[in-house]
Amino acid sequence: MKDDHPSFIGRMRASFRNSPSGFIFFSLLPTLVLVLIFTYYPFLRGIIMAFQNYQLFDLTNVHFIGLDNFKGIFSDPKFKHASINSLYWVFISLILQFTIGLSVALMLSKKFRGRGIFQGFVFYPWALSGFLIGLIWKWMFNSQIGVINDLLIRAGFIKERIGFLSDPDWAMSSVIAANVWYGIAFFAIMLLAALQSVPSELYEAGSMDGAGSIRKLFSITLPFIMPTVITTTLLRAIWIFNDPSIIYGLTNGGPAGSTHILSSLMLDKIMYGGDYGAASAIGIVMIGILLLYTIFYLTVTRSEKIGDF
Repeated sequence: MKDDHPSFIGRMRASFRNSPSGFIFFSLLPTLVLVLIFTYYPFLRGIIMAFQNYQLFDLTNVHFIGLDNFKGIFSDPKFKHASINSLYWVFISLILQFTIGLSVALMLSKKFRGRGIFQGFVFYPWALSGFLIGLIWKWMFNSQIGVINDLLIRAGFIKERIGFLSDPDWAMSSVIAANVWYGIAFFAIMLLAALQSVPSELYEAGSMDGAGSIRKLFSITLPFIMPTVITTTLLRAIWIFNDPSIIYGLTNGGPAGSTHILSSLMLDKIMYGGDYGAASAIGIVMIGILLLYTIFYLTVTRSEKIGDF
């Protein structure tokens, strides 16, 4: 005789499907599966490959080699040079992007005719890809037909054309200049949104106390938007450190590897050497650097206290 009553497991399934938590789980399940497949699995696979001899052109000889990949990259002069370049790349780019971006945001926070059009021009670079930005600036820096050399000669600043991308003395400064131009829009967007949230009553009170524009900036504006400043500078530093697209578009790491940073060197190991083991080891080192930087930065800034002024 067939039992018409549902089993315990069946009742549990029906209860789970009909509950709010069950609905949320099944709604998020496709996203969770995609995140596991395209984020966490490659991450875990990369950690394993960092300890393997994993050569694209010798896949029959994949085996664990311990810390040999890490010993190899730490003894590689290219890795040391790329590490120093990464420090310059992040620090100089971040300082200039933030300073100019804040200045632009302060200007855009004032009402003037044509502000909307000007905002569009300022924010437009952020809609472009880093690699495309690199190609544009590669043409501008070209020593033969580049517009920058042409303008400098016409203005009388130089007499001979400069190989901005072919001269190792100029190449790193050139890619940093392109990266600064690209990142200004991000800070302008984020800081402008934060500036628009500052209560006007604070500025009125500052004016009554006789505060000038500079004092208002450092006593009212910056303290109030400091949570946004901390978040944006942290995120942007991580993005600059990880993103090799502008360098690949401009110099491909050249000349003679003089503009390689760690992320571009990692791609170079994959694309031109087929050494996935060494590339994964560089990736692990980068993760460690970013983790230490994030902990140090948030500890120094004491972000939980920011905004109390």
